[in-house]
Amino acid sequence: MKKLRNFLIFISILLGVIFYLIHELQNNDSKQYYYVTNNHSKIVINIPQNSTIKDVIKILKTKGKLKGEKEFIALSHVKDYKNSIKPGKFILDGRYSLNKLINELRVKKRSTFNFQIKENIRLVDNLFDVISDKFKLDKTDLKNSFLNENFLQKNSLNIENYPVLFIPNTYEFYSDIVIDDFKERIVEEYTSFWNKDDRMKKLDNLNLRFYNVNSLTDIPESKKITKAHVSILASIVEAEQDKRLDERSKIAGLYLNRLMRPDLFPYLQADPTVIYANYISGSIKNFDVKQVLNKHLAVDNKYNTYKYKGLPPGPIRIPSKNAIDAVLDAEKHDFYFMCAGSNGDGYHEFTSTIRQHNINKTKYKRYQNFK
Repeated sequence: MKKLRNFLIFISILLGVIFYLIHELQNNDSKQYYYVTNNHSKIVINIPQNSTIKDVIKILKTKGKLKGEKEFIALSHVKDYKNSIKPGKFILDGRYSLNKLINELRVKKRSTFNFQIKENIRLVDNLFDVISDKFKLDKTDLKNSFLNENFLQKNSLNIENYPVLFIPNTYEFYSDIVIDDFKERIVEEYTSFWNKDDRMKKLDNLNLRFYNVNSLTDIPESKKITKAHVSILASIVEAEQDKRLDERSKIAGLYLNRLMRPDLFPYLQADPTVIYANYISGSIKNFDVKQVLNKHLAVDNKYNTYKYKGLPPGPIRIPSKNAIDAVLDAEKHDFYFMCAGSNGDGYHEFTSTIRQHNINKTKYKRYQNFK
């Protein structure tokens, strides 16, 4: 009993010491344990990814004085900072208690800048060039990060359609952002975009319209039109009409009509996909094709919708918000054909018959002096 009583007294004293130490370390006015920047001036420290608590201490000591290294480590345990060290640049200025120092290191105080994902980007590879240059990120690592199999599966995407993640807009980013943080932000913006303005409700309605059913449960999951499908079609619509934006929903309705009638249109036959297929196949050196010819139609590439059925496997450009919304708000009509207008106003001629379509094509060729 005496040994047990002495042991309990020892534990009581030990706990008292520990509680006192923790209180002292968390005291923002502590004069015994603290960190002070060189000359009490403003400094910027950079904590790399996967840094340990000892790495942090070493970095802190390069630009200031740390009194109480062991105590700093102990408090990092108590505040669970040791296992949740944030990478990045941190701004410190003057004197800090150990408690206040850890609180500062929990919050990134980094400079920001605006970055624009522009519309009409033809190839995602070109976007990666711009991103890697602007953010000082390795392009290969950046691209491979988006092509990671687990990442793609988690977001219901694949190596062909993942460019739909990039929604053209101007975003604010931290200047020292790392690849994983950048990727996470892109996914957040993509999710936010689709959760706004009833877009998911419109996607459901598009499925009901496409399959002519009253309930989504009547459509197998594997057959449903997805967000990626919408963006892929939007990329075609945008390529067809990049001037008269008010016509895009009409064009979207036309392509939906074709897709809904595979008996009449087993192939989508979208000319912009042919141009894209020829470019990525190396048959042409740029996208400046004024007239799609038989030699262009002959290219054997899965993006050629004259040879491969349904939508292409991925977007032929990064579609704009406007083009995506044009698909979600696609017009209901009975047109299956369209041809560039022959009066120079930038609009198209729409028709339901191949006969009238051929007449419109002849008028347009004459207008453009094509043979």
